[in-house]
Amino acid sequence: MSESEFKLDYVKKDLPLYVRNVGLILSAIGLIIVVISYLADPVRTAYNSLILTAFVVSIGVCSLFLVALEYIAGAVWSVVFRRISEFLSTVVFIAPIIAIPFLLNLHNVFIWTHTGTVAKDAVLAVKAPYLNVHFFLIRFAVIFLIWWLFYFIFIRNSQKQDITRDQKLTKINIVFSGIFIPVFGFSISIAGIDWLMSIEPKWYSTIFAVYYFAGSLLAALAALTLIAVRMNEKGLLIPGLMKDHFYSLGALLFAFTNFWAYIAFSQYMLIWYANLPEETFWFINRTQGSWMYLTIGMAFARFVIPYILLLTQPSKMNPKRLKIAAVWILLSHWYDLYWIVMPNYSKHGIAFSWNEIAFPVLVLGLIILVFYSRSRKVNLIPVGDPKLKRSLEFRL
Repeated sequence: MSESEFKLDYVKKDLPLYVRNVGLILSAIGLIIVVISYLADPVRTAYNSLILTAFVVSIGVCSLFLVALEYIAGAVWSVVFRRISEFLSTVVFIAPIIAIPFLLNLHNVFIWTHTGTVAKDAVLAVKAPYLNVHFFLIRFAVIFLIWWLFYFIFIRNSQKQDITRDQKLTKINIVFSGIFIPVFGFSISIAGIDWLMSIEPKWYSTIFAVYYFAGSLLAALAALTLIAVRMNEKGLLIPGLMKDHFYSLGALLFAFTNFWAYIAFSQYMLIWYANLPEETFWFINRTQGSWMYLTIGMAFARFVIPYILLLTQPSKMNPKRLKIAAVWILLSHWYDLYWIVMPNYSKHGIAFSWNEIAFPVLVLGLIILVFYSRSRKVNLIPVGDPKLKRSLEFRL
């Protein structure tokens, strides 16, 4: 099939107007609840802001990583889905907005911002050159600027290729992908350590950054899978997609579910085996009071249930099963981040009320609006990509 035939096969369709309306309603409701929550309890709102900032970065930056990974690996099957990841990567721009409440309350969230406490604690004093407010904010700004820079490079070239069909743009993106991937690994590690691990700055774990990466990439894959399946069901993607394409998404979800479980178990097992006080207290804090139930539930929510949902080969290409698994994985990623962060706010038991609903509703609405806005302006398929023909012909 020639390139011209592919152009004829694809006719851009706009997302239904109700998608925008749902995004507007959720964003408005979420914003109202966030404001009320902040006025009622700014500290609790700051903790929830931190959770959702980490969640949004998971979706945005790891979607950009998936774009870069496709380029540098020369993957074919994923080309038909790449534009969805490009749209999702745009949400990295809303992360600093979501972060405002916790940035305004650093003193209430991070103990290392208390100069008096740091001065009296030898461990914190050693870490003070790194863990201080000014350097923290500099790192926060720099990693977002880096992510935004690579976003503009990848997305500009991809969209320009729709018009020019210039294959050199693919080569340029391959080169920048080789630069971005190690930068991504370093920057997402900084984000995980700064925002999540440093809440308890005396805790030591050499694998936590990988833990955050594993959960984040899994969440980005789940968002991609959910949207790809729904859009294909609505006839918004290019005709000719087969179960083989969706099997690859299901297989990746299954693989990274196992990868997350491996990293999570390795972290726990090594800390349990070494039995060092500076490591074990982190898990002990999450087994106090009702937190024990969430800790036990983590194994089922994050691993057992998605593992069962995606275990068989037919389940990895069943649209209904893929949607259920994707939604479950996204919810479990929020669960995971909540489990990491909130024991520092409520040490003796689970704290959950209407306050915890505010940011998820706001974030969901904003992601829908961002995706809708991008889809109105750009093709839903990278029609100028030289690998598109092979992507449509992909078979297992």
